[in-house]
Amino acid sequence: QVQLVESGGGLVQTGGSLRLSCSATGSVYSINPMGWYRQAPGKERDLVALMQTNNNTNYADSVQGRFAISRDYAKKAVYLQMNSLKPEDTAVYYCYLDRWGTPYWGQGTQVTVSS
Repeated sequence: QVQLVESGGGLVQTGGSLRLSCSATGSVYSINPMGWYRQAPGKERDLVALMQTNNNTNYADSVQGRFAISRDYAKKAVYLQMNSLKPEDTAVYYCYLDRWGTPYWGQGTQVTVSS
């Protein structure tokens, strides 16, 4: 059974930085895309960043140039470095894994950016 556990959320001021971490247990392979989504109150869950096979990455336009996704395949982990944070980045951030077409989600970690 695959499980995803996130850490690293918190409260930060505008312009600050946070680093989110997500560790997977179970059978996870480098070919399985991993990434991050976020959901703000009253809004849908949206893609933030995704790392696919061969380290190809996709970013939401709103975070391009400010956020960076990385993976440690040996540790089955994915990270999200968030810089120059803005109040509109406030949301619950979810770790995501696509394992052969089956999605897995972490429990979510709250990120709050104060103005």
